[in-house]
Amino acid sequence: MSDALQYQKQKEIFGHPVGLYILFFTEMWERFSYYGMRAILVLYLVAETTSANPGLGWTNAEALSVYGWYTMFVYVASIPGGWIADKFLGQKQSVLVGGILLVAGHAILSIEEMWAFYSGLGLIVAGVGMLKPNISTMVGGLYKDGDIRRDKGFTIFYIGINVGAFLSSIIVGYVGETYGWHYGFGLAAIGMALGLIQYLVGQKHLKYVGNNTNKSIDPEEKAAMKRPLNKIEKDRMIVLFISFLLVIVFWGAFEQAGGLMNLYASEKTDRFLMGWEVPASWFQSLNAMFIIILGTTVAAYWAKRKLKGKVSTSLFKMSIGLVIMGLGFFFMTAAAGQYNNEGSSAMYWLVLAYLFHTIGELCLSPVALSYITKLAPLKYASLMMGVYFAMTGFGNLLAGFLGQSASDLGEYTVFTGIAIFAVAFGILVLLVRRKLESLTHGAEENEREILEQEPFELANEDINRGN
Repeated sequence: MSDALQYQKQKEIFGHPVGLYILFFTEMWERFSYYGMRAILVLYLVAETTSANPGLGWTNAEALSVYGWYTMFVYVASIPGGWIADKFLGQKQSVLVGGILLVAGHAILSIEEMWAFYSGLGLIVAGVGMLKPNISTMVGGLYKDGDIRRDKGFTIFYIGINVGAFLSSIIVGYVGETYGWHYGFGLAAIGMALGLIQYLVGQKHLKYVGNNTNKSIDPEEKAAMKRPLNKIEKDRMIVLFISFLLVIVFWGAFEQAGGLMNLYASEKTDRFLMGWEVPASWFQSLNAMFIIILGTTVAAYWAKRKLKGKVSTSLFKMSIGLVIMGLGFFFMTAAAGQYNNEGSSAMYWLVLAYLFHTIGELCLSPVALSYITKLAPLKYASLMMGVYFAMTGFGNLLAGFLGQSASDLGEYTVFTGIAIFAVAFGILVLLVRRKLESLTHGAEENEREILEQEPFELANEDINRGN
């Protein structure tokens, strides 16, 4: 089937293909399971074995080390997951396999045995590796080349991720801290099962996306899968790999949320609100809540900026996002300073830090996902998405090492160092942005023309009238 006919046949809701919302809810439940487990993992590892809600009794450094390595492997597994999709299964079937592995992994993790703990983590690593890069690539496949809606579609998809993350941090976090860690892990398994069922039911809306391109009957697709990369494709790959440095630095800083900032909230923050102590894991929901509130607003801002002819390229957005996220760590510097002086720090420092981290994330993460689908050659589409998530994984590993260093250097030094480096690196990329963008060979240049021709609605604003 030709591309034009394929896109014409897609039903739409609110100006986007119905398939986007199928993937939205699938990813929502997958992230519910993953972030629910993540919200309580470090707290479970450090909980005393003799406490009312016993954990494993590990030290903070041991827990942060395991957290860093585990979250790295979760994302590094996206490379083989993407390769398997490109070579054998296609993205659609790979997502199904990943969902099955995740249900099994979270279910086993709910068993109170050490063999179950390590086996469950291993299955989750494999499941995320199969699902994560391929479902993201499928989102890009819903839109034709140059379609301005693609960035907005990824933002909508990203909101789905964070609806799941928000709900899980509240529900799984509360159940895990109050009734037992393994009950929380069990809830994560139920969430993933719901996502898998929803994905199977919605297959009719994904008929033309995520199929195995090695079996494609489209002549252009078949040719693209067999020929070597041309110069334009090679140059675009270079830009992608350089942009991945931004990704490593960003997530190396950002993922302090599940590690060092999680422990900081638990141990050094005054969490009493009107006589009630806020569970430490609930702070994990702030990022997701801010994304749900601000997601479409940030996307609309960048779309209006593009229409006005101002700089709004992907590399520009990603660099600005890194700078904004880095600035958020100065609030954690203030929190650590208050703790050093008074013996505890106020909750609002964490709230402000998560707010800035969220704005930075909205400028970088969904944009990076969309950027990959614009620049990656067809034959390596899922693999390059896998490499992106692997870079996210290396960022998570870096986050673990940085978190561990707080045991020797102190939180004040670590938070300040992260802030300064992130801001400086973001500014450095801004300085060389034009040279890098020349290597994309105009991959984003036709988006403004399409935006002017088609009246897509962005965040309830008619951008064609400049409102």
